[in-house]
Amino acid sequence: MEITVKIPDEIAARAKARGLRVEAYIEEILAQQVEAQPSETHRPQTAAEIRTWLDSLAQFSDKIPPLPETISREWIYQEHN
Repeated sequence: MEITVKIPDEIAARAKARGLRVEAYIEEILAQQVEAQPSETHRPQTAAEIRTWLDSLAQFSDKIPPLPETISREWIYQEHN
């Protein structure tokens, strides 16, 4: 893969201070970021985990008031008077 970007002077100076080409320095930074990512974040979720997550999203849904049949400007701004 090849990516072209504008490199800030600070990054170029850091690469030079380490005796590296800018490309090699950026590759090193990206490799460190990939290593720092936990591998579990990329594993597929089980059906039970997805169900638990969905249930947590819906846990207070019974407290949401019902919407009126028609939504008017007055209804939207009723508490802002």
